[in-house]
Amino acid sequence: MTNYSSSEMMITSSARALAGKKMVFVGVGMPNIACNLARHTVSPQLELVYESGVFGAKPARLPLSIGDPTLISGATSVCSMSDLFMNYLQGGRIEVAFLGAAQIDRYGNINTTVIGDYASPKVRLPGSGGACEIAIHAQKVFIIGRLKKRAFVEKLDFRTSAGHLNGSPNSRQSLGLPGGGPGLVVTDKAIFDFDAETGEMTLTSLHPGVTLEEVQANISWPLKVESELKTTEPPTQEEIRIIREKLDTDGIYRSK
Repeated sequence: MTNYSSSEMMITSSARALAGKKMVFVGVGMPNIACNLARHTVSPQLELVYESGVFGAKPARLPLSIGDPTLISGATSVCSMSDLFMNYLQGGRIEVAFLGAAQIDRYGNINTTVIGDYASPKVRLPGSGGACEIAIHAQKVFIIGRLKKRAFVEKLDFRTSAGHLNGSPNSRQSLGLPGGGPGLVVTDKAIFDFDAETGEMTLTSLHPGVTLEEVQANISWPLKVESELKTTEPPTQEEIRIIREKLDTDGIYRSK
């Protein structure tokens, strides 16, 4: 399969990483498409949980936001945001949660608050929303975003959501953070996981046609590389068909 976009590569890679999972905290955009693709392929039992208070969502069309009424149709349960966070997220039931990042560092800490000085920023970003709590409580966090040097930075301008903090052993546990922290980063050029001992982001797979030098050029620190570096399997024809015919028919997110 050669006729696919970089977004479709990101979507299919993220969906495959959900194989065998039962409960995922979903955002809109590519994470939403990836989770619904996983439901159609590797994890038919997957329960989709949305921050707005929807559990077991089965959206009939592409939702425009976490408040889109299409999330309610066919859902297992609809409750308040506070009940959802308390009973599912803080209850430790969320196996995987997807987050985005304006900036991410080598330990998976995330900035979605400001670019530049907090008191006088160059850009004021949307902030945390539920991301800080999600990063604290989810069993694993998956991060999806395009690989750019301005995003993959040596030092965050602001730490909105905790990753593996400074990378030292038990750094999360010492602060009483119950979740497992970041476990995967999926980009348009490569896939990364995190070293179990150091908490450092580690390159594990290059997408077809991408070089190690190209990835390093878009990251602001010396990159840790898996000893047996893989090549990412491209999307299959069936995965592409589901994305284009069922999940993102208008090409809002998949076309780039």
